[in-house]
Amino acid sequence: MSDADRAMPGGRGTPTWKELLSRREPLVLPAAHDALTARLIQRNGFHAYQVGGFALSGARYGFPDIDLIHYYEEAEAIRQIVSASSLPVMVDAGNGFGDVKNLTRTIRGYEEMGVAGIFFEDQMSPVSCGQMGKKKIVEADEMVGKIEAALEARRSPDTFLMARTDARSAEGVPEAIRRAQIYRDAGADGVYVEGLRSAAELRRVGKALSGFPLATTLMEGGGNLPWMSAGEIYSLGFSMILYPTTVLFRLTRAVDRALSELYHDRPMPTEDAVDLDTFEDIVAMPAWSHIEKKHRKR
Repeated sequence: MSDADRAMPGGRGTPTWKELLSRREPLVLPAAHDALTARLIQRNGFHAYQVGGFALSGARYGFPDIDLIHYYEEAEAIRQIVSASSLPVMVDAGNGFGDVKNLTRTIRGYEEMGVAGIFFEDQMSPVSCGQMGKKKIVEADEMVGKIEAALEARRSPDTFLMARTDARSAEGVPEAIRRAQIYRDAGADGVYVEGLRSAAELRRVGKALSGFPLATTLMEGGGNLPWMSAGEIYSLGFSMILYPTTVLFRLTRAVDRALSELYHDRPMPTEDAVDLDTFEDIVAMPAWSHIEKKHRKR
């Protein structure tokens, strides 16, 4: 790897998303809301990650996940995040930010950034976090049209397109299964079943779509599904597990505590923080310094 690659490692990750899934192990996907988090995810040995609307809205804009930010705001943030890590990334495209025209633009735009996968959902606008309250969903035929548009829009067959259904929160598990099967048959590469609430529900959905790539959410700190290990979720038929809050909620507490201690005129506890050398290593300062020294003309 060159110094330039170490300094700015972004771009399409390798392997492809389908290759990751072929490893037959749970794909644990922490959420990166900024470039530093993406670097830390890679530094800690994860194979891939996600950029989700909940963390992006809250951390970057200070907004709840209730459809207040759209393609323009998200695209710039995602571009910065993707540039900081060479890992494959799955990106949240909401409901496509509109109809099939908007979804086409979204798929093309995110694919050009080098993302490995994109998921989009069947919620009606205004969309909101899938773990928050009862949802309203579009007709299945409308979502099928979006899946067809997304498949036509992508330029590379390696770009993994995942259809998300919020039918569990809207109408119950049977409708979530029915829609997942419809979306599978429409050509989606995978289906993301949001809002499941127990191992029994995971098992029921996993059995109904056995052998097909499935994703679900484990929202720590207040979500619908109680804590289960990644291995247990995988054994019930779900190969992808998204963790939208695990990093964000801990970060929020850490920042709040740091500011409180500073306000009360207390020094930074060294055991709760990195030092300068460690931080410079995380942000690739040695690679940037080497570039500067190597190409300085004196």
